Amino acid sequence: MERLLFLIGLAAVGPGAATAAAQDVPARVVLNKSKQGLALAGYDPVSYFMATGPVRGNPTITATHVGGTYRFASAEHRDLFVANPAKYAPQFGGYCGYGASRGYLAPVDPEAYTIMNGRLVLQNSKSVLALWQKDPEGRLKQADANWPAIVEREGKPLP
Repeated sequence: MERLLFLIGLAAVGPGAATAAAQDVPARVVLNKSKQGLALAGYDPVSYFMATGPVRGNPTITATHVGGTYRFASAEHRDLFVANPAKYAPQFGGYCGYGASRGYLAPVDPEAYTIMNGRLVLQNSKSVLALWQKDPEGRLKQADANWPAIVEREGKPLP
């Protein structure tokens, strides 16, 4: 059986993508968003990578990615995101990295985060972030290992 790669909460296409598509296996997505479809609680995903740290986005500057609407502090940030959403979108569908490392989805505090290996990893709270930081590489490895099963169990077809 072929193995699909899972990135940013979606079943990403790998070498077997054509086979999967031919078998009508839908790609699945897990995205932490509000009932209105707002991702990252309205925070600008690009801002996490800037010196300012996370800031709330402007409701009039938006982009949609894998079924969620992201807000941005500036048109420049939006354009950076649109050009490379995989670089800026939060890992684990915007759910808690520590929760993913334990095999489940957990909500996040958008201000409890870390950037690891160029990846935005959100946490449930600042106290959970402290737990994550006791073994960040081990937790990230475990979260990555658990993510495919979480997507399989919790994911929805791509919009």
